[in-house]
Amino acid sequence: MHCCDFSPPHVRAIAPYQPGKPISELARELGLNEADIVKLASNENPLGPSPRALAAAQDALYDMALYPDGAGFALKTKLSEKLGVAANQIVLGNGSNDVLDMVARAFLAPGTSAVFAQHAFAVYPIATQTVGAAGIAVAAKDYGHDLAAMRAAIRDDTRVLWIANPNNPTGTFLPWAEIEAFLETAPQQVLVVLDEAYGEYLPPAERCDTAAWLARFPNLLISRTFSKAYGLAGLRAGYGLGSSAVIDLLNRVRHPFNVNAPALAAAEAALDDADFLARSYALNAAGMAQLVAGLAELKIETVPSKGNFLMAKVGDAARINTELLKRGVIVRPVANYGLPEFLRVSVGLAGQNARFLDALSVVLAALSEGVSLGAAALEPRPDPCGRKACL
Repeated sequence: MHCCDFSPPHVRAIAPYQPGKPISELARELGLNEADIVKLASNENPLGPSPRALAAAQDALYDMALYPDGAGFALKTKLSEKLGVAANQIVLGNGSNDVLDMVARAFLAPGTSAVFAQHAFAVYPIATQTVGAAGIAVAAKDYGHDLAAMRAAIRDDTRVLWIANPNNPTGTFLPWAEIEAFLETAPQQVLVVLDEAYGEYLPPAERCDTAAWLARFPNLLISRTFSKAYGLAGLRAGYGLGSSAVIDLLNRVRHPFNVNAPALAAAEAALDDADFLARSYALNAAGMAQLVAGLAELKIETVPSKGNFLMAKVGDAARINTELLKRGVIVRPVANYGLPEFLRVSVGLAGQNARFLDALSVVLAALSEGVSLGAAALEPRPDPCGRKACL
């Protein structure tokens, strides 16, 4: 027998996470010019990184021969001051995915279970299955979380419950009062993980200081990331907020030096770049309106979204995605989330959004008329300023 045959069955049964297709991969597959490809698949910030974060990361490269600060003292101090929590209530992660994985390793094991919503972030069931725990998927309500049903799904062996707000990939949003009420009734032996990866895209009137809840709910963990609105997806930096007891357990399973030095420096600088964050929010709001209006003109149903992405019900999503790829437009099929008729499109720059809408219009028109769709000529990539010049 081969050594792989002795891997635990729950590990061998995992369906690996499928990231958005990289530009370079599509270029290789179809022989396209990378400069002519628009990627709207991974909810990245089309503005790139904040200028302050970029400068800080570049400076940190001079010390790349040294290990980073394993405790992340400077970044934790900045977060502590900004959020009003103690440093020992913060854990740093290699992106917020790392924090989610720590949760699974610290709180789940064979014989335990975790609850999550149908159509919620794929990492929740993957992290749960990785440690041999049972996943309990609760049917979605209007493509989002049904908190009452999730509460009812909690078993005696349930140790973790995952909530994403806003949710990925659907973009749905729960009023904070509903989540607060849920926390008031959640069993203390269940760690409630509140994933706020897209919180910075919420309108100011809909934001909430959830960190202030930690004093009332010791079984709450909040996860956040610098990958989205802060534009640091390529560096991988995120963090979790919780009680000192919860954070202590996460630190016990956290890998040493899990956040690299440029990421630590960039994240710290990004927290001070309020202007960039405001620009990112404004660009996203305008781009979302552009996509919603454009898809409505094409008579495409969308799910209202509070993130930096939008789900569009296009019908034969697999085929339409293939045709968009031929035209140098990368979006995200979400059949693996149980949504085979939908494509998720990230909000890009105005020209990128227009490129997607134009390509989709051509594909839909051809399909409706029964026209054969062959290889498509690509138009030059829009937004000639380029990412660097737009910063």
